[in-house]
Amino acid sequence: MLTFLGATVVAAPLLTTQLAGASPVAAAGLDDPAKKEIAMKLVSSAENSSLDWKAQYKYIEDIGDGRGYTAGIIGFCSGTGDMLDLVELYTERKPGNVLAKYLPALRDVDGSDSHDGLDPNFPKDWAKAAQDSAFQQAQNDERDRVYFNPAVKQGKADGVGTLGQFTYYDAIVMHGDGGDPTSFSGIRKRALGKAKPPAQGGDEVTWLNAFLDARVWAMKQEEAHSDTSRVDTAQRVFLKNGNLNLDPPLDWKVYGDSFHIG
Repeated sequence: MLTFLGATVVAAPLLTTQLAGASPVAAAGLDDPAKKEIAMKLVSSAENSSLDWKAQYKYIEDIGDGRGYTAGIIGFCSGTGDMLDLVELYTERKPGNVLAKYLPALRDVDGSDSHDGLDPNFPKDWAKAAQDSAFQQAQNDERDRVYFNPAVKQGKADGVGTLGQFTYYDAIVMHGDGGDPTSFSGIRKRALGKAKPPAQGGDEVTWLNAFLDARVWAMKQEEAHSDTSRVDTAQRVFLKNGNLNLDPPLDWKVYGDSFHIG
């Protein structure tokens, strides 16, 4: 997965019923701790077929998507730079850790699917590092800096609620951000050709459907991401149910597996 914090911009659908003259009260965004926990479980259901996202600190494999090793709670990749950033942060905080010796190799393989300098022991050492709370915290912090916080910030700027912010987060997790048409920014730009977000006067449901349509298009451009069930039988289900605040209970399917949050 590739690489991505917030002001409070509230769209009308997020406002609770209020008395005339009263100040509007915003519903919780995805950065509310309970909602963030739901977001972590939703992504883990798609990335790891499990709601136990904290069990994924040790996860590592090459899934054959051209990005080298994919690992950790958000799918940091050896070929896309975010794994390198993570190990650099860990090493800055804890010099001499078990992964520090791989930094030259991670710099060399960035931008490719190569394992040069990483095999055969990198997966074993990753799993060992994952037992260290300092490495777990580094994963949390990089996830937030690179993916979660930018998604929530853009979602609030666009005036979308908790579900909308999650659709942004999941897109950044899979596609990264940048100038590519299939990146998060490219997906959002494509959606802007079809609809407007609430902050620009658009309807939230119409906007999110346009964004998800653009997301599905982007997924289908790459064979490794061509199964669009994480949109079709998860996010789209919540949207059709009008659950813009991502309130439990939640029931969804990903890749044919059923999940539930009560």
